Amino acid sequence: MLVVDVGNRIELYSEFSRSGATYAPFPDPRSHRIALADLRQPGIRERLRRIWTDPLSLDPSRESARVTREIAAPLATLARSLEGVGHPPEIVAQFMMRCLFTMFAEDVKLLPTESFRELLIKHVEKPDLAMRMLGQLCRDMDNGEFSAAIASDVLRFNCKLFKQPDTLPLDSGQIALLIEAAKAKWENVEPAIFGTLLERALSVRDRHKLGAHYTPRAYLERLVLPTVIEPLRAEWSDAQAAASTLAAESKPDEAVAELRRFHRRLCNVRVLDPACGSGNFLYVTLEHLKRLEGEVLNALDEFGYRQTGLALAGERADAAAGETVDRHNLLGIELNPRAAAIAEVVLWIGYLPWHFRTRGDVFPPQPVIRDFRNIENRDAVLAYDRMEYVNDEHGVPVKR
Repeated sequence: MLVVDVGNRIELYSEFSRSGATYAPFPDPRSHRIALADLRQPGIRERLRRIWTDPLSLDPSRESARVTREIAAPLATLARSLEGVGHPPEIVAQFMMRCLFTMFAEDVKLLPTESFRELLIKHVEKPDLAMRMLGQLCRDMDNGEFSAAIASDVLRFNCKLFKQPDTLPLDSGQIALLIEAAKAKWENVEPAIFGTLLERALSVRDRHKLGAHYTPRAYLERLVLPTVIEPLRAEWSDAQAAASTLAAESKPDEAVAELRRFHRRLCNVRVLDPACGSGNFLYVTLEHLKRLEGEVLNALDEFGYRQTGLALAGERADAAAGETVDRHNLLGIELNPRAAAIAEVVLWIGYLPWHFRTRGDVFPPQPVIRDFRNIENRDAVLAYDRMEYVNDEHGVPVKR
């Protein structure tokens, strides 16, 4: 959908799920407005051309799904080869998740460009040295300091992924598989299916399903949109109407207060998936919440309230309550420990690109990865604090 303010700008909105949901700013709330001066940019003109000639080619989930399937193939091959020489599946999974998050971090510029891939290429013929350098990089990412492994300062990530930076003894062929995976455009990974594909890549039982039979994004949205997003959008429409009325009555401060009230409401929403698997439903929910938050921040900007650009925990005084939509809004319970660990990675891979879309090139506050403890590895139905045995008259536990 194109909305034209003749002589001033064009605004783009999309609804690629075609499920009758609300149109959202395209490609995101920060760049959906095209001023006339922007038409000098070839990329902008190409975007508008494709809207008329091939609109489905702009569906971001199509390219993301292709990239995600391509990445999953070498990961599955590497997992199979490591397990084939006797490494326990859980140790293999932890090692590979550290590697893949590092690949993602360099593609979204949280690490120097191609630093991880160049480290592997440089030492591919000396696998033992390559793994020692990789272990050092993981330790440096945990602490946030100068890393001799890539000859650069690194941000402090400080998360469970890097607390145990053990590496596995890869050979040159296995390192080549990591290099192949690192060549992919990780910023284009589709988190809504990435968790499923990664879980299958790391699972001997499900590996034959790799690249197929995952739940498409449109199916995920059929649940997420009516249960979570549409009720919030109804509240947002009411808040916008109230703010417009107050502005028309020359009460700009009260109009801003109305919008900020809804923003606080949005930032304190909690969504629970009690059997979250590898986090696909939670990620889709996070993405739609971030889209809605972008609209709220744009509306506040139009009313002259510019401080919202810093609405990240720790970046401004009134952010103590966590005034931004992030991982703390999503809660998950999962019985499978591997799936629960993948869900945490999926939410970070999903959240960080939205940070850069809405905040520009500003790095997130450190530590980059905060442990909100929002994904719990336990049974969602049966939980207990301790076991107390029934004893007989002699104090011996009764057996049945």
